[in-house]
Amino acid sequence: MFGYRSDGKKVKNISPFFKLIPHIMKTRNDAQVYYTEDIPITALDEYIDKKADEGIKLSYMSVIYSALVKLISQRPQLNRFIMNGITYERTGIYISLAIKKDLSDEGIETIVKLPFTGNVNNKLSSTIIQNKSNANSNETDKLAKILSLTPNWLLKFLVNSIMFLDNGGLLPKSIINASPFHTSAFLTNVASLGIDSIYHHLYNFGTTGIFIAMGKKKKSYIYDDDIIKEEKCISFSIVCDERICDGYYFANSVKLFKKYLKKPELLEN
Repeated sequence: MFGYRSDGKKVKNISPFFKLIPHIMKTRNDAQVYYTEDIPITALDEYIDKKADEGIKLSYMSVIYSALVKLISQRPQLNRFIMNGITYERTGIYISLAIKKDLSDEGIETIVKLPFTGNVNNKLSSTIIQNKSNANSNETDKLAKILSLTPNWLLKFLVNSIMFLDNGGLLPKSIINASPFHTSAFLTNVASLGIDSIYHHLYNFGTTGIFIAMGKKKKSYIYDDDIIKEEKCISFSIVCDERICDGYYFANSVKLFKKYLKKPELLEN
């Protein structure tokens, strides 16, 4: 209440325009900006092979996660969010990921939120393995199960109450910690479903301002250094809340993200 939240600090020095636009575009759905690009992965393949020779097992997902975490740490405005017309800077870096326990129509899907403070690859790998088991359930699963056991009218009341408390900064920290919607960014790997990248909407519930979908590998024509050439690529579709920073900041952030994937050794620093 009055600008205080357990998961963020109010941004005080903000331009008049960015103080105004959250009251014009009141929800994240109002402020969604879409961007897509095919990024060459030749250097990424070479890096993964090199690390394999050193006895370190990496995947596309672990390197891309690392790039996203480092990007947010270097570009802190990406870690902002809007709540009740107020701009906040998040107190930590969190990435949420949807995990399908079984690749079938009946397979259960769970969502995990990872706080990043250490080795991204180890944390990501162990979390995916743990949450793929039907025998395991995380805090999000437990909260969702509790809510789902209530009658529909009561469930509607509870969800509306949670959103009301969240809007006023009164939502308990335990719920924020368990909620995958209170996160720096969502990343979904739809390549595992055998399709190209998609544009995924931002959730009005929670605080997520960035949603990135990575698609399957494919051949694309890339314009680079005045030359058009065919490259093996992964397409990325990004949806952002334009209220957290301006287009120039977003554009430079995308360029830095591409740089990390073209030179993944930079992630070791």
